[in-house]
Amino acid sequence: MKFKVTMKDADTLYDAIQDAVDEQVSAMGLDEDEADALKERRREKISDLCGEWFRYGEYLTVEIDTDAKTCVVVSLKD
Repeated sequence: MKFKVTMKDADTLYDAIQDAVDEQVSAMGLDEDEADALKERRREKISDLCGEWFRYGEYLTVEIDTDAKTCVVVSLKD
């Protein structure tokens, strides 16, 4: 049997992107202005990429197949 589940959490994706970018850019040792500019651009890029799977940055749909015992993230293009 296959079925889809849509989950919503308004802050999870935003917070995860922010944390990952902050950690990565902070390790570069850039001055504050340069680091802030780079962080903003990277957050935008990653958010745009995640738009393939997250609607409005908060809805994620997965398809569960109980026969194959899999769980797959559904692309918004599907």
